[in-house]
Amino acid sequence: MVLEAPADLVVTRATLDDWPVIHGWAADEGWNPGDCDGPAFFAQDPDGFFLGRIGGEPVSAVSVVRHGPDFAFLGCYLVRPDLRGRGYGLTTWKTALAHAGTRTVGLDGVVAQQDNYRQSGFEPAHRTVRFTGRAPAAGAPADVRPAGPGDLADITAYDAACHPAERPRFVAAWLTTPGHRAFVRRTEGRVTGYGVLRPARDGQRVGPLFADTPEDATAVFAALGAAAGGAEISVDVPETNTAAVALVSGAGLAPSFETARMYTGPVRPYARDRVFGVTTLELG
Repeated sequence: MVLEAPADLVVTRATLDDWPVIHGWAADEGWNPGDCDGPAFFAQDPDGFFLGRIGGEPVSAVSVVRHGPDFAFLGCYLVRPDLRGRGYGLTTWKTALAHAGTRTVGLDGVVAQQDNYRQSGFEPAHRTVRFTGRAPAAGAPADVRPAGPGDLADITAYDAACHPAERPRFVAAWLTTPGHRAFVRRTEGRVTGYGVLRPARDGQRVGPLFADTPEDATAVFAALGAAAGGAEISVDVPETNTAAVALVSGAGLAPSFETARMYTGPVRPYARDRVFGVTTLELG
């Protein structure tokens, strides 16, 4: 059965002032976004967030954030639980998706929705598994340190090699958002890994965790774990990176959530083997 577009729904762009509503819905659904993610998300594409409203009250949300001329990422696909099944989500989705234009669109989809996403032209690339547990107690290695302003240019370039598109506005905001703690490893002056730890409703989130080698990833992960101070942490790991799975499993973290990375078309080559932890399921 095809649902007609609901006549009482008004879909408009969301602003940063609307982010607490979207964040709350996402947290209630178990996505556990970071407490302070909003400003960095909007820094990447302030026009990429949409809300459906009925009588002025928010009932649905979708984000389609543009990462350059060839790639966009869809996330925050949410409908208020008491109003599901009425076409509000699909109408908001269609309105938001137009923002991508001709770009390839990626998303991280939960198992229950993956068949629906296939019907919309998304094809799976790999599974992503969230691993959760208490942070390891080992101290931070001496060659991993907090990232500072002087690291921004090199980290931005490193990040671009590990992602389907460059995202300098996002990276600059992500590294400096209050509550976010970023760490970098350099070898002979060159960045060989970096990671960010941020607070969430349930524990601390790790993302990204990008590194040249398993040794680099282990060193950065140890620094992130030490910064968490024994709190529960979660990291979303591409299942195709077996070294990443071994790293978090060996640290005592266990699977707690699963999605699939899906795309509507090709994405530019990037260093998939350096992705030990996805930045965020909402923006890729």
